[in-house]
Amino acid sequence: MIQRWLGTVCATVLMGLTGPGSPAQAAESLPGVVVFTTGGTIQSKGAHRQKLSEYSDGRVTPLELLADLPELSEIARVEVREVSNLGSGNMTTELQLKLAKGINEALSRPDVAGAVVTHGTGTLEETAYFLHLVVRSEKPVVVVGAMRPWSAISRDGPLNLYNAVRTAVTPEAVGKGVFVLLDDTIHSARWVTKGNTTRVETFVSREIGPLGYADADKVVFYRTPLTRHTAKSEFDVSTLTNLPPVDVVYGYQEASAEPLKALVTAGAAGIVLADGSPAVTQALLGAVSKGVAVVQSDRKGSGRVLLSERQAGRGVVTADSLNAQKARILLRVALTKTKEPRELQRIFNEY
Repeated sequence: MIQRWLGTVCATVLMGLTGPGSPAQAAESLPGVVVFTTGGTIQSKGAHRQKLSEYSDGRVTPLELLADLPELSEIARVEVREVSNLGSGNMTTELQLKLAKGINEALSRPDVAGAVVTHGTGTLEETAYFLHLVVRSEKPVVVVGAMRPWSAISRDGPLNLYNAVRTAVTPEAVGKGVFVLLDDTIHSARWVTKGNTTRVETFVSREIGPLGYADADKVVFYRTPLTRHTAKSEFDVSTLTNLPPVDVVYGYQEASAEPLKALVTAGAAGIVLADGSPAVTQALLGAVSKGVAVVQSDRKGSGRVLLSERQAGRGVVTADSLNAQKARILLRVALTKTKEPRELQRIFNEY
């Protein structure tokens, strides 16, 4: 509590005193935004300004992020809460649940218009989709990262964070779920994926396209997600301390069934297949017979896995257009409600 209080007070002081003609009284009339920081490239420092990879020479604190953006004082009253300061590969279920509960608590306050989450880009889409499923508010949540470290020439993090706060206080953002915002482009957490290892325009929604843009003059939206999410979601993680273990098995020519068998033996509650092979297909039937939930996804990056009565008869659920990593997120959350294949299929159809 003390750490949270200090972060809130320091951030409020920064937002109230920086920027010409922005007294604390005027700041009180601005919408509130809570920024939750988890780490990643946006909070990383390299050894020098040309270091655009292997930048692990330091971490940027939440207050450094805000001090670097005095312009925020003109658009919002910003509070900051540090959840972690880690690379996205180190994100855990414990941290995701802590983040979701913190966001739900913050958004329940009438003085808070929205939330922003900083995150490493490698697994950003997974955390964003998890929040899309379990945040219980229509207020905007914007997940933001960077492709260049804080210390780099032409770093993209500050503008991304600034645009994320702008989006979080935009009235048109209400009710559209959780967003991912980088490179001035606003994506739905349901559809977005990281499509390039290094480019700043890495995040794409391949079949659907972006929802809108954070342009210089204003934030604009052109689409609204139709799948269930946030305030209309049936999922509640408020009392959970963990989620069922679910793993992904990747398919390729002559793929061995041994990884799938090993995961079942290790106690996996669910398996997501990113394609398959004859050996894997046989093994998955054995997994289903042991009560393991199996979801068929695909490795190609776009397109639906079509509903199949034959697969349904085997007890296999199809992932619709979710890639394997997002299908894993939905299956983990869905398994807190049911293990029945037909009901799991209903959930995958709706979310």
